[in-house]
Amino acid sequence: MSPEQIVIREAGPQDLRIITGFVVAMARDSEEVVLDPEIVEAAVRTALRDRSKGVYYVAEADEGLIGQSLVTTEWSDWNCCEYWWLQSVYVAPHWRGRGVFGRIYRHILDRAREASAAAVRLYVNRNNERALLAYRRLGMHESDYIVLEQQL
Repeated sequence: MSPEQIVIREAGPQDLRIITGFVVAMARDSEEVVLDPEIVEAAVRTALRDRSKGVYYVAEADEGLIGQSLVTTEWSDWNCCEYWWLQSVYVAPHWRGRGVFGRIYRHILDRAREASAAAVRLYVNRNNERALLAYRRLGMHESDYIVLEQQL
């Protein structure tokens, strides 16, 4: 199947287990973090039931799901609109380098434009050079902001 035949759609409850596996694999592959699959499954289930938590967009080929991204939103009182954040970006290893994430990304950009979002953003581990290169190829660039956090 060529990338042109891939369908991009919003995920549904039937995608729970595969998305859970993708999230666990993404954390392991990108940051060498081992996540608890039960916690991830509960989180994915919550988002699939409550769009205010986020919306998963998935790429589907004949073999099933081959990629995904979670979109969460942040309200801006500066712009009176939302910023869309991409999270849990994952493409199955044998599909990488074939334009799958580009298809997902363009689909999300179209939805963000329709929703009058201010921008689409993501954060990426500074050591994930492959992902950085892919995002830059799609037109993303480093912003003027640094992400800070305090773990709780």
